[in-house]
Amino acid sequence: TEPTSEALGVILASAGSAVGLGNIWRFPFETGNHGGAAFILVYLVCVLILGIPIMIAEFLIGRRSRANTARAYQKLAPGTHWRWVGRMGVLAGFLILGYYSVVAGWTLEFIGEAATNSFAGKSAADFIASFNSFAATLRPVIWLVLFLLATHLIIVKGVEKGIEKSAKIMMPMLFVLLIILAICSISLPGAGAGIEFLLKPDFSKVDGNVFLGAMGQAFFSLSLGRDVSVHDAS
Repeated sequence: TEPTSEALGVILASAGSAVGLGNIWRFPFETGNHGGAAFILVYLVCVLILGIPIMIAEFLIGRRSRANTARAYQKLAPGTHWRWVGRMGVLAGFLILGYYSVVAGWTLEFIGEAATNSFAGKSAADFIASFNSFAATLRPVIWLVLFLLATHLIIVKGVEKGIEKSAKIMMPMLFVLLIILAICSISLPGAGAGIEFLLKPDFSKVDGNVFLGAMGQAFFSLSLGRDVSVHDAS
């Protein structure tokens, strides 16, 4: 049977909590630093063995408790120290918001530059100088405030009318942008060597750091322990 609108909203909201700026830049960075295809294979194993079971457990906790992250553990295990797990999840969300809001503000600035074709013809040094010039002004603060206001307007409307409704619009937009980005990437000079790096594993580079990086990325990708995975499942 086809998924209902409510189920689709939950899926997109959960995906939106994990698939964002962090994964778009962090996953390629981790992959490039840890052996390419070999890292991806280790990452997939971590997702299957650790990530997915924990994610299912979080959904079950949310379904059973029908409470927010802070109250879910307290409701299911009253009088125990498990309540601190939920509270740490809320704290993690606040800490992540601290840097995500700043980076999102930068992105709003860069959207304007991209729309006006201001990136054309610039070298790496030009980009660095341009960013340093931007960071020395009040524009990052202005964009930060605008981003927080936009986020506030979505959050105050609640899960269904706010988060899920916005996810139904923005997640398909992100998917289209990722397709465009992928097409542009494979059209760049040297793209063939990059694709080979992603598809041909070099297991000689696999060590403890690769496993730690892959495990961290698996938790990051699935957004475990810090967001809407434990939610008021109504």
